[in-house]
Formats: sequence, structure tokens, C-alpha cells
Amino acid sequence: MAEAISVSGAVSGTEKTLSFETGKFALQSQGAVVAKIGKTTVLATANAAKGVRDGIDFFPLTVDVEERAYAAGKIPGSFFRREGRPSQQAILTCRLTDRPLRPAFPDGYRNETQVVITVIGADQVNPHDVLAINAASASFMISGIPFDGPIGAVRLAFSQEGSWIAHPTFEEGEQSTFELVVAGRELDSGDVAVMMVEAGGTEKSFTYYADGAPKVTEEVIASGLEASKQFIKESIKLQRQLVASVIATRGSIEPLKYTPVLDYSEELFAAVEAAATTKLQPAIRIALKSDRNEAIDAATTATLAELAEKFPAQEKQIKEAVRSLTKKLVRKRVVDEGIRIDGRGSTDLRPVFAEVGLIPTAHGTGLFQRGETQVLNVLTMAMPKMNQMIDSITPETSKRYMHDYNMAPWANGETGRVGTPKRREIGHGALAERALFPVVPSQEEFAYTLRLVSEVLSSNGSTSMASVCASSLALMDAGVPIVAPVAGIAMGLIFDQGKYTALTDILGAEDAFGDMDFKVAGTADAVTALQLDTKIEGIPSDVLAKALQQAKEARLKILGVMNSAISAPRATVNESAPKIVTFTIPLDKVGEVIGPKGKVINTIQQETGAEINVSDDGATGIITIGSPDNAKVEDAKSRILAIVDPPTAELGAVYTGRVVNTAAFGAFVNILPGRDGLVHISKLGNGQRVARVEDVLNIGDEVQVRVDDIDDRGKVSLSLIGPDGEVIKGSGGGSAGAQSDRGDRGPRNDRGGRGDRNDRGPRNDRGGRGDRNDRGPRNDRGGRGDRNDRPRSNDRPRSNDRDGRNAPSDAVSVSFEEEFDRDLRNDLGDLG
Repeated sequence: MAEAISVSGAVSGTEKTLSFETGKFALQSQGAVVAKIGKTTVLATANAAKGVRDGIDFFPLTVDVEERAYAAGKIPGSFFRREGRPSQQAILTCRLTDRPLRPAFPDGYRNETQVVITVIGADQVNPHDVLAINAASASFMISGIPFDGPIGAVRLAFSQEGSWIAHPTFEEGEQSTFELVVAGRELDSGDVAVMMVEAGGTEKSFTYYADGAPKVTEEVIASGLEASKQFIKESIKLQRQLVASVIATRGSIEPLKYTPVLDYSEELFAAVEAAATTKLQPAIRIALKSDRNEAIDAATTATLAELAEKFPAQEKQIKEAVRSLTKKLVRKRVVDEGIRIDGRGSTDLRPVFAEVGLIPTAHGTGLFQRGETQVLNVLTMAMPKMNQMIDSITPETSKRYMHDYNMAPWANGETGRVGTPKRREIGHGALAERALFPVVPSQEEFAYTLRLVSEVLSSNGSTSMASVCASSLALMDAGVPIVAPVAGIAMGLIFDQGKYTALTDILGAEDAFGDMDFKVAGTADAVTALQLDTKIEGIPSDVLAKALQQAKEARLKILGVMNSAISAPRATVNESAPKIVTFTIPLDKVGEVIGPKGKVINTIQQETGAEINVSDDGATGIITIGSPDNAKVEDAKSRILAIVDPPTAELGAVYTGRVVNTAAFGAFVNILPGRDGLVHISKLGNGQRVARVEDVLNIGDEVQVRVDDIDDRGKVSLSLIGPDGEVIKGSGGGSAGAQSDRGDRGPRNDRGGRGDRNDRGPRNDRGGRGDRNDRGPRNDRGGRGDRNDRPRSNDRPRSNDRDGRNAPSDAVSVSFEEEFDRDLRNDLGDLG
């Protein structure tokens, strides 16, 4: 095996080390690099086809991320116990990696190209997504594939103290107020041109703000872009060292030979420009998208007819030339005249409309429209058990706030495939989710699981930012106590004739013909999410800082329109939404609330109709109750609190209860929430002996009982009340008439002068019996002998002076108390 080539370098201001290695893994790959930070490890392999597929009119770059469960020491949780379709996190990492790499390939390069990132080590401390960008760039650098790199990337976390932390751990990210991912390339001047930005607030951003942490404003983000340059340069320097080491060890890297594919010749474009300019000029001034597209199509058809004889069999090339000419004319008008396609200036916002409460059965709805872009957002709220479970290689195991984005072809007046979301839909949904996440209350404060769905009804520019606005409206309509409303706006940029022109609220065509797609979301005084992509070789940070300020002005105008529709969250949740209460109980009471095999909690759910969820945080039990009917919630809550702190039964009182269990010695009856009592089998026969409890009572029977006794441990002894309202007498018989039923003997301390239990003195002083341990073996106690040798109870006379009364010498003594104790010992053992 060839010796591996590796380089490493410290990340400034941290104890972390970034390293690249090649020559050990994937030896047949054109480019293969293993990158590490901490113990998190990824393998990036870059490969390209030797030629171009017929009919390819675009650059076919594919980025795939393969998350291996073994990287985190896990076995996949699916039925087949192996990895399947990419996770949402993997898809987002694909997009994050693709965006800065794509502009770095030369024009005309159409060879199919693929980079695969395989996560082979995940230490649950250091994220792998930014590492994947650096590894992919390094693999292209040593592959020979034409690539204008290196591209460096870094994640920065803005701490509560107001400083930027490079390559933060998961924990450092959670404790920060904002995270910023920046990728860029180094210019000849030594400066860094930003090529991609992905940023967003954290779950506790506004909690930290309330505690005094500095808010993340446009100025703070501009400082973060500047701070990122140092760490981007460190990655670029390390990649160049790797390339130098490879060349020194193996010789020069052979470049991939390719033939640039041109969509049209210069001669053809000149002819199209001469023929189509006058036809396109009026078309690109039409504001309405459908009418404009129709006019451009008509100009294209006329140009094809005019040039068909001069350029036979080149219809496709002529169409591409017309498109390029349209782009050139649109950009020139913006730069020279400051006028855009629809007649707006560079900072003008299209008409904005907002509405809430559109669907009566939904828990919350919001409709947002900006120009021809229209999005409906619908919010559904549910119990915490509906949190999404996540089987991933990161520390994240669940989500309670989810946002899904759907855009069907009919939103553009077209036909096409519908169904499974594509990478674009997943990316747009994640961006809108990230924009609202910082203002959503925690589940401890607001127990609901929240799922928002954005339905794009019409599209002409930044549906993702329209989804942010519609989501904010839906949350407030549903009564979710968000910290503040959030709005989003999409910015564009045209770089022509050495001049940068930022455009507010770009159209779809301006997105296609421009050089940058820049989206910003936030509240009135803080940024919550940001995304930037470029089509050129980078944008100066001062240009970005100016665009941020321009975006804020538009965002504030949009928030004003949204506030006119609904200015704050509703005071209560929608009547169609479940009403949820959450409270804590002692941890040792959780078992009692659940009951054996869930019997208790299931009974409460069935009888009240409320849905109950029980969990714990290791220190206390957490009860969550939900139902559309608030009365059912309160009923279930009172029942659970009664179990936790049960009411006390009253001696002599009569209760209507339900049999909840039976045993050989009697039936347990629930008389109060959380309070059961025992009807002994001897009290069921009304003077007759009962062989089985089930002959008289069964589980579920509703009965009336009287409280006869409550011992010092809170155990309740009951007697059954018959249909006539009288206490059913216990079994017994014989001439033990003076014994009577236990329930008829009155309170224990009035029984024949025995007095209170506490006044009877120590057990070993009662009648000379002495301590149990001093009485010697049972068969030596007073000549009683072996049990089998003793006369049976009906053969031996015994005095019955329990209550100070002497029974006749031939009377039979019967003790229900001794029989009860004997049955308990037989069933449960000696209880002492």
C-alpha cells in the first residue's frame, strides 16, 4: 500500500486541528481526500466522465452525501437495518456543498462530474457539513478535473458575549445566538470573495437576547463575513499544501482533457443580436410574467424564421442565443437606466398583501402575496408525542417544530411531476423553518408540536421568503406566542461594466439573469436567517453589507403590512386546536399515574376523552394533557392530581365505588381518586361462607361500601352495602354471636375496653406472651405441640374474652382478624 500524504493545521483561536489526507483510501478515484476535525471524518471522492453526453446543454454536477450509521457507532433504526434514502440533513449538506463549488468550474465544461462525501466518523461533537465542503474542494484540487479552487469554508458561532467562534462544536452552537457558514475563494489581491453564505439563529437566540446578549443585526453579520476570511484562507492554504505534497511525491497532476461545449457561435449571436434586439426591447418591458413570456416567445419565433435560411438546422442554438440576448438587454437596462423588467427601481418593493384565518378547520392559516408570488401556510398543532423522531449520526434525536414546502408545476402555469419533494423543496422548507425557529417558544413554555406547510399557489420570485411571511401569519393566527413576527425578502445583484447593483424583491427572471440570490429574514430588530448564492467568482463583503441594509428597509415595510392583518398572536389557541396543559409531578408518582400495564392512564383517557402523555426529565415527571374540549382537559388533570395527592376517606362514610381488583382474600374497591379499600371475603356472604370473591364481585362492578377502619398506614377496610342500604353481614355462624360483624363493632378504640393501639403497651407485655423471638420454637410454646397433633378448633374449648366477656365453655371462637391475617400471609408472605 502506498504511503498516505497528509497535511494538517491548527484553527486559529481554537484548540481544533483541520487535516487532509490522500493516498490511503479510494486509490482508483480520480481524487480522494480524507478530512478530519476532532474525530469527525469524511471521505470525499471526485470523479468526472472522459467525454460529454449527447444533448447535454447544462453542467451536470452531482453532489451526494452518504451518512453511515457506523460513523456514530449506531445501527440504522429502519426495518432493514441499513441506510436507505438520504436524510434531510444529508440533502441539506449536499446543497451546502454544491452551491460554492458549482461557480468554480469553467464555462463550456459539460463533462458529467460527481463528488461523493461519505461520513465515516461522527464524534457527536464536531459537525461534518462544513468539513464536507473543504474535503470536496480538496478532492477536486488533486483530481485533475478543471476546477478554479481551492474553496474554503468555515462555520462561525456568535457567542453570548459577542465574539465569533470558528468551527464550533454542537454544544458551542447551541449556546450561541447565531451561526454563520461562509465559503469563499482567495483573490489575487489576497482578499476573499464570498461565494456562499448560510446562516440562522439558534433555538434560544431570543432567550439569550432577553438575558443581555447582543442582538445579531446586519452590522454584526457584516463583521462575521469579515471574520470568516481568516479561517477560509487557512483551509485554502492547507489545500494548497496538500496539492504541493502530492506533486512532490507523485509528480505533476495530469489535467482532464475536455472540449468546451458552446451553445452558439459568435457569428450566430451577432446575427441574433442584429435581428432580435428590436423585437425583444418591448417584450422585456412587460410587467406581467405570462404576457412577457408570451411576447418573448413570439420574438424568438420571428427570429428563428428570419435566420433559418442562414443558419439551417441550428434552431436550438438560435434559441439559446435569443435567451442570452434577453439577459444582456435586461441587465443593461438595469445598470444604465436603473429600471427593471416591471418598471420598478432597484430598491422598490412590489405590492404586498397579507390575510389570516382562511381555513376554518385549520389551527392557523396565513396567506401572503408579493406581486405575483403567493403562498398559503397552514399550521397544525398536536401533542408532544407527535414530535418527529430523527435517526441520524448527529446528536439531534427529535424535532417539535417542522416546516414543509410544496410547489407544484401549476404554480407556474405548467405541467409536470408532483409527489415526492425534490432537493429544492427540502432546501426551501429548511430555510423558512430556520427563519422562524428562533422566535418559536420552547416546548416547556408551549407544549405543542408544530407543523407548518407552505403551499406555493403562484410563483414569480422568492417563494421561500413568502413562505417565511405566511408562516409567521399562521403562527400568530393559531395563538402561538412567538417572540415577534418575522418577514423575509429576496435580493438580487447585477455586476456589469465594473458596477454592482443590488435589487430588492427580485422577479424570477431577475434571479435567472442576475449574479446573486440573496435572501434575508428577521424581526424588526434582528436577523434570524440568511442565504446567499453567487454565479460569479465571489462578491466583495462591502457590497454584501450594503445589500443587507437595503434588505432591512424592505423587511420593515413587509412587517408593516403583516401587522395590519394581525399585529400579535391571538390570546388563545384556535377553537379547532387541542387545548394542552402541562404540569409536573413527583418522579415516584409516575408509576401510579400510569398504573400496571398502563391501566390507570388508559382508564382516565377512555373516561374523559382527553389525550395524556407522560414523560420525565430524570428529576420530575411531566404530564401533558390535550383535547379540543377544555372541560375534558380539566377533568383529566383533576383525576391525575387526585392520584398524586389522593383525598382521605372518612371513617363510617358510605361511598359509591368500582371494583378494580380481586384477590383470594377479598375485593379492592376504588372509592376516591387514588384511594382504594378492601372488602374482605368474610364480609361478602351476608352470614354465609363465600368460597370465591368472584362469586359475589367482579372487576368493574359498581358497589356501595362503608368505611369501617383506616389503619395507621392509611389502609382502608370496607363493608359492602346491600340493595336495602344495610351493611351486608360477614360470614361466621355458630354461637359466636357476641363477635358480630366487624363493621358493626364501632371504632376500634371503643371495643370493650381494649383502648387505643398506642395505649396497649409493647407487644411483649400483652398478657405475658413476650417477644416473638423469646417464645422459642412454635412446637415448644406452652405444650401446644405440632399443629397436626393439636385438636381442631371445634374440638377444643377456648375462652372468648376479647371484649372482656366470658363465653360459655362449649362456645366456638371465630376471629375474622386472624383469618384475614392468615389469608394475607398465604397470598403475600409474612408482612411483619
